[in-house]
Amino acid sequence: MRISVIGLGYVGSVCSAAFAKEGHTVIGVDVDSVKVELINKGKSPIVEKGLGELIKEGVEANRLKATTDLHYAIANSDLTIIAVGTPSQKNGSLDLRYIQDTAVAIGKELQSKNSYHVVTMRSTVLPKTGKDVVISLIEKISGKKHGVDFGYASNPEFLRESSAIEDFYHPPFTVVGAEDLKVFEIFKQLYSFLDAPLFETQIEVAEMIKYASNSWHAAKITFANEIGMICKELEIDSHEVMRIFCEDRKLNISSYYLKPGFAFGGSCLPKDLRAITYKAKELDITIPMMEHIMPSNEWQIKRVYLDFIQPLPSKKVAFLGISFKADTDDLRESPQLALAEMLIGKGYELSIYDKNVLLAKKEGALKTVLESDLQHINIRLNENLEETIEKADIIILGNNSKEFRDIPNRYFHKYIVDLMRIVDKKSKENYQGICW
Repeated sequence: MRISVIGLGYVGSVCSAAFAKEGHTVIGVDVDSVKVELINKGKSPIVEKGLGELIKEGVEANRLKATTDLHYAIANSDLTIIAVGTPSQKNGSLDLRYIQDTAVAIGKELQSKNSYHVVTMRSTVLPKTGKDVVISLIEKISGKKHGVDFGYASNPEFLRESSAIEDFYHPPFTVVGAEDLKVFEIFKQLYSFLDAPLFETQIEVAEMIKYASNSWHAAKITFANEIGMICKELEIDSHEVMRIFCEDRKLNISSYYLKPGFAFGGSCLPKDLRAITYKAKELDITIPMMEHIMPSNEWQIKRVYLDFIQPLPSKKVAFLGISFKADTDDLRESPQLALAEMLIGKGYELSIYDKNVLLAKKEGALKTVLESDLQHINIRLNENLEETIEKADIIILGNNSKEFRDIPNRYFHKYIVDLMRIVDKKSKENYQGICW
């Protein structure tokens, strides 16, 4: 495959050298003549372990060259990789000037090109950049049609400095976001040498994955540091704590809790988080990340009311499942219960159904609590699911109990707010997920 790479910085240089090693003909493009000269001499323009050797190998095999001439590069390639910088502006927003300039330049070059050309984004850009900025500019300037005359893909990089070559050849996965089946086929061929899964997805999903990944890495480092600060004050070996912590791959290092949805609750998480953050205060330690977890969790409850319930004209609500988790009657620190109480306080006609809470009401320890502290909930409990729903115009799916799975299909005429993503896809406008 003939590949052109625009931007010979960190990502562009690594990609150029690696694809040349895999037998592709690669033309690197940069406005910096120094970088171009270095690569053409078989030298690396950046300090990165093993990159100099790869560049030298590609140049000597006549598979890698660099130029400042974009016209030459695009005319002699089938796929163009954009790897220009996307720096921060003073207010934190992304500076897209280099992306825009590159899109305009590519559009001009595609005006005179008759063959199908694929444009690939490796630079880190926010969701919608591909469609709203790059594709839009290329279509406007070139007069060509996306999906017909040229293809576009978001192919985010996950390279770490000092181990970029290793990361390129041993990725956890490769992500390709596109709308054209032809593009996916090209990328399957391009990455056929990798022993890693290739995920084909939407352009915006691919763009967002990079931000989710980097934000999560930042959160992990911050969390470990905050635990470390507490451990140091208590004279505990923080590295031993986190070493053992990371051995739990069922919950701690897993996908189990990483599914967007409603707030957390129950008898453990809120209580223990409060305890450790209070202990930090006693030790006169500031742990901003952990201190803001509970306020963020509480906001998840409030925003359901503010964004999804309050704007609706009706005040008749069926709340299905108020225990914090399906298949349990536990109402301790249940965010579903907190939301129900908020709606009651706002004057909503609330009818509640939860078979496990109903069972506990008859013969469990919860009976006394419902008859005293939670009497306002007790009088709104309904034993019949169908009756509960029929009374309401709005349905809140509080947990993912199996008996609720078919409700979005059966009651499509009612407005449904799903806190747990009971079904995979939104089938209609009046069925809303709070984080999806």
